[in-house]
Amino acid sequence: MTETYLPEAPRVESASRVSRHPGTITTEAFSFWYGEKQALHDITLHIPSRSVMAFIGPSGCGKSTLLRSINRLNEIIPGIRHSGAMKLDDEDIYRSGRDVVALRQRIGMVFQRWNPFPKSIYDNVAYGPRINGGRTRAELDEIVEASLRRAVLWDEVKDRLRQSALGLSGGQQQRLCIARALANEPAVLLLDEPASALDPTATQRIEELLYELKQELTIVIVTHNLQQAGRVSDATAFFYLGRLIEVDATERLFTSPREERTEAYITGRFG
Repeated sequence: MTETYLPEAPRVESASRVSRHPGTITTEAFSFWYGEKQALHDITLHIPSRSVMAFIGPSGCGKSTLLRSINRLNEIIPGIRHSGAMKLDDEDIYRSGRDVVALRQRIGMVFQRWNPFPKSIYDNVAYGPRINGGRTRAELDEIVEASLRRAVLWDEVKDRLRQSALGLSGGQQQRLCIARALANEPAVLLLDEPASALDPTATQRIEELLYELKQELTIVIVTHNLQQAGRVSDATAFFYLGRLIEVDATERLFTSPREERTEAYITGRFG
């Protein structure tokens, strides 16, 4: 694969939380195994801070495995192992003794199927800050409101914060899960097919939300929807059979791919 320079995303210096958490991700010859099966082969990738990177490719190509490796979520699976390096802001994600709970606070995760807790809307968003301790009720109130506003959900739920989150629509529940992740002030937000089960209106709201959030943090999204990748991402990485085939600015990759396999996938000849 030919290396392509991806410029850093524009800085928003006025946002204090942004300057604390740049959110640059790099992998160097990163490989991953589920038992004897190798799922990733020598992935070297740079994801600039405050940008949206889309992972595309056919099912089983390794894109979700790489996504879940960024916050070490794959470690819950027995028999896994890895080689190579993965870093967040030059700090080794896999170094011995690293606090994985703290790491996952800095690297939030939103899944394909929304998964709010069977609690109130308020308690869903306050959950992370509350278990971390040291927060007054007034501080929790502020965090909940700010997180719901960042997830463009506040105006829809502000009068029913004590009601069950399970009573929200699917699109609202997915934005609530994003708000829950944002409440921990992450540097990075990982999304695994976040809109695949949503209707077009809810999908549009999620995509608009991602555009706003990239001003504050780094976003990595796995999607099978090539049109969505084209709309929301600054850069796109194409994976095939566990290998990174090509990565480039999204517009260039979709209009002038350098690799024949990339062009074949984008034009629908396989996948």
